[in-house]
Amino acid sequence: MKFTRKASAQWKGAGKDGKGSLTTGSQVLDSTPYSFHTRFEDGKKGTNPEELIGAAHSGCFAMQLSFLLGEEGFTPNTLDVGATVSFEDGSVTKIVLDLKGDVPEIDTDKFTEIAQKAKEVCPISKLLKTDIELNVSLA
Repeated sequence: MKFTRKASAQWKGAGKDGKGSLTTGSQVLDSTPYSFHTRFEDGKKGTNPEELIGAAHSGCFAMQLSFLLGEEGFTPNTLDVGATVSFEDGSVTKIVLDLKGDVPEIDTDKFTEIAQKAKEVCPISKLLKTDIELNVSLA
């Protein structure tokens, strides 16, 4: 399978006082604001690159895991994945994926094994050059 996706950013003004917007081809983000305040402080009127990376990573990982579970004969009821993206000194230093699954007829060891494989082969995991930690639990 081969495809491309597009997104764009526009920034106006100086770094700390400027403001920007992000738009995706699907338009799920459509001139969505971002700024110094939403990235480096607790501004709530917009997004930031790190939370978007967390959303992309947790979504990609959950989908990858569902495919791998299916290959092993398991169908998840739910896979809840949280991503915590740590930023320090100008770099993303770590991503922690917290996975809680509700998967009938699977034991913890098998679920953990398949989840670890999903973490390794997830396209977003492969893209990121940072420490990726995975915490796993079953409902």
